[in-house]
Amino acid sequence: MTLGSPVHRIVIVGGGTAGWMAAAALARLIPTGASVTLIESDTIGTVGVGEATIPPIRAFNAMLGIDEAAFLAATAGSFKLGIEFVDWGAIGERYLHPFGGFGFDIEGVRFHQHWRRRRAAGVVEDIDAYSLCAVAARAGRFTPPSPDPASILSQMAHAYHFDAGLYARFLRGRAERDGVTRIEGEIGDVALDGHTGHVRHVTLAGDRRIEGDLFLDCSGFRGLLIEQALGASYEDWTRWLPCDRAVAMPTANIGTAITPYTRSTAQASGWQWRIPLQHRTGNGYVYSSAHCSDDEAAATLLDGVDGPPLADPRVLRFTAGRRRKQWIGNVVALGLASGFTEPLESTSIHMVQTGISKLLALFPDQGFSPVEIDTYNRLAETQFDQVRDFLVLHYHATRRTDSPFWRDAGARAIPDSLAEKIALWRRRGRLFRWEDDLFAEASWVAVLLGQGIVPEGWDRLADTVDARDVDARFDRLRAMFADAAARMPRHEDYLTRTSPTRVRA
Repeated sequence: MTLGSPVHRIVIVGGGTAGWMAAAALARLIPTGASVTLIESDTIGTVGVGEATIPPIRAFNAMLGIDEAAFLAATAGSFKLGIEFVDWGAIGERYLHPFGGFGFDIEGVRFHQHWRRRRAAGVVEDIDAYSLCAVAARAGRFTPPSPDPASILSQMAHAYHFDAGLYARFLRGRAERDGVTRIEGEIGDVALDGHTGHVRHVTLAGDRRIEGDLFLDCSGFRGLLIEQALGASYEDWTRWLPCDRAVAMPTANIGTAITPYTRSTAQASGWQWRIPLQHRTGNGYVYSSAHCSDDEAAATLLDGVDGPPLADPRVLRFTAGRRRKQWIGNVVALGLASGFTEPLESTSIHMVQTGISKLLALFPDQGFSPVEIDTYNRLAETQFDQVRDFLVLHYHATRRTDSPFWRDAGARAIPDSLAEKIALWRRRGRLFRWEDDLFAEASWVAVLLGQGIVPEGWDRLADTVDARDVDARFDRLRAMFADAAARMPRHEDYLTRTSPTRVRA
């Protein structure tokens, strides 16, 4: 096998969050001195509304040398300690999927196994009382994690809520300072090399050609390069994830409280998000068009918000799924061009981030080795499928039968990989992560228990620990977490002190 020449010209088709994340990362981290050009059109809107994230976004920002306070101020951001799920298991129920873990292992046995044993002994309590992030979130409080593993605050973990459009603007400024060239224009044609089948150049209005060695497709759902030019094809997951539309609308904040968590409220034909920013609140209703009209969805959203609207509801259409290949030839798809699993667990930006990370780890030369491309596609496929399974769990675990949507959800077949995971959990509460699963064991525990799937038994190794000692440890831990949360500043006070927004509502 011979090595090819280095990639000298990187062309990113499309801006928005995905495009500017890629531009900022490549301009800073590619050591070959390759040029980075981004093509976008101000006349083509982006999907981004209020955006919620998961903790790995902190590593991406740190990799780019981004100061947290400056980032939050520029994006009107707030802190996120988890997601509250309302009415998902049954109407009237709510639970938190917090970041971080639950408690501490006792004598080498998982904390949730001891929780299950105590439940069998008659101690009925929510497990999130043993998550510092959950306790702080419920109290509306926040403080950053401590780097000292001996500190109780080392149990804190956080992500962010922010305005996705402002994040793209923030990254654009950094990328352009690092040498990225932005070209305004719409792409009218994509030229392929007759010998390799690779993209040779794209043509803008006025017949301006932009040539490149490596192209990143950040063109959104349409997949201008990966699909329209190279025919990647799309794997449709509607049979598992039936929601295919969302209606979004920002509202003004009422009062001073900015909750440090996202809220997902199950509705008759889907679910409604609430994402609190410093200058406004992002709201949306994700729904199935087979069960609900656009007008009905907009009315449901308007009835469910807690502030005056700042804009008219906007309908977005999508099909849950992924491209069958996300890297073909010299084109790598990122963001919505690569696939979409709906925003239930705030994974959209993370999938962009992990795509960029895999590209950096497998960065090609102009030989575009099939081995590297196949490895990227296999890793991308695995991660998309793992996220899919975690999302499907939420719908499958419902006990609701009050509407056709939820009756269908409970009866719908699920992927075999998820069925196996649930079966193992139901027996004795055992969980295993496969191939660097994005969601940690604690995340699965939170959703499974939160929606009422309690294991029939527990790991019998838990029985080797004296029950009185376990009870005492639980009591101490619960008191420690409650005390630590009470000592934290209120979330909005911490934001005001450290990173007040520079954006006006």
